Amino acid sequence: MKRNIVTLKWGDRYGPQYVNRLSKSIRRNITGDIDIICFTDNPQGIDSNIKVFPIPEIDLPPIAAQGGWRKLCLFRADLPIEGDCLFLDLDLVITGPLDNFFSYEPDRIPIIHNWLAAHKTWFRKLPEIGNSSVFRFKANQCGFVWDQFHNEKEWALSNFKPPQSYLTHCIRPKMCYWPDHWVRSFKRHCQPIFPLNLFLTPYLPKDASIIAFHGKPDPEDVIDGYHGRKIHHHCLPTPWVAENWI
Repeated sequence: MKRNIVTLKWGDRYGPQYVNRLSKSIRRNITGDIDIICFTDNPQGIDSNIKVFPIPEIDLPPIAAQGGWRKLCLFRADLPIEGDCLFLDLDLVITGPLDNFFSYEPDRIPIIHNWLAAHKTWFRKLPEIGNSSVFRFKANQCGFVWDQFHNEKEWALSNFKPPQSYLTHCIRPKMCYWPDHWVRSFKRHCQPIFPLNLFLTPYLPKDASIIAFHGKPDPEDVIDGYHGRKIHHHCLPTPWVAENWI
């Protein structure tokens, strides 16, 4: 089956360099034929070896249209692509092989088991919620998500925050989680806890193929060191990000 890696770019938070760098790091870490596809509202500056399409239409209120609800457009049944699609957010750093993301649980919809800060899991297990930074689906064969959303759109928009919790709700019958070590969070698994973050360089976990930068900081923020609004968000310069991202 044809393999695609898909991303979405809208607005101006992430420039075309994020798409281009993601594409180059994908090609360094995958074997065989792959199409890299960007659905975007502005194709300017995106490398010519990336297939670019307009973002599929989805009727959302203006505020929701600026957030993760837009990812539901990928579950339309009339996308201009076919085959297995690995969705990747733009704010990721690829650090290892990606081939297994296509062979893992081929008849299901794998997604990250969403992370929480360590202290929030002391007395409970992780909630059964996916993180939509990395998930896989079959193009034009998951219309049940699109249909369900449109049958209950007002209820969904009012009751699910963040949007990835609604995606989890829809795909649960076919959902599974990626192996934990394949995708790691920069905040949760790389950044030393305070006060060690002031003295130790963020760590690249062994066997991780993808490092997710959800929220702030972004990858470009940590290359030369990051000073967040709170001291426990600071980090030292992180050269392995530059090595894998630029």
